[in-house]
Amino acid sequence: MPRVARALVEASAELARRDAAMRRIVDQVGPADLRRGRPRRTHFAELARAICYQQLAGAAARAIHGRFDALFDGVGPTPEAVLALPETTLRGVGLSASKTASIRDLAQKVLAGDVELHRVGRLPDDEIVRELTLVRGIGRWTAEMFLIFQLGRLDVWPVDDFGVRRGYGILHGWSEMPTARQLEPLGEPYRPYRSVAAWYCWRAADTVN
Repeated sequence: MPRVARALVEASAELARRDAAMRRIVDQVGPADLRRGRPRRTHFAELARAICYQQLAGAAARAIHGRFDALFDGVGPTPEAVLALPETTLRGVGLSASKTASIRDLAQKVLAGDVELHRVGRLPDDEIVRELTLVRGIGRWTAEMFLIFQLGRLDVWPVDDFGVRRGYGILHGWSEMPTARQLEPLGEPYRPYRSVAAWYCWRAADTVN
């Protein structure tokens, strides 16, 4: 079994041991899979995808991102390739003015060295969040999703995420989902596997109407 998959199996088992609510969802859906069918992209391409998806429903976001990706002849976007395109071309695939500006700002900051994607995997979580949120349109939530799903970091607790808050409330029988402030300390018992706990909260939110 690959090292990452083995770590997720161990993390899932440990969460189930610690928390009866987690044990129920672990038994229901099995070990966590942070990749969950996501294709492997470069760090730049994944961040550009995240910007495309912001504040859009799934089908519309997929369509726009598909047209954006198609601009790069199947090799995926790079900072140089993005900046070589006129803004009108980016707008022409359905990107809003603000998303176009965000993707171009990401490209500029990567090339300027303000965001060092080539070494981001070696940085601590807080430093990655600090660098990524320098980019226009990338907030803490987007940076946390990058940490979890692109870098596979196991101890991220995205308290601002609606699905995590809703899923935590469902798992623990709350009549209302916790606020972000309430959720922050509730993640402490899950260290160092808070990303995995968040994944199970998402699954609970997905499976309960």
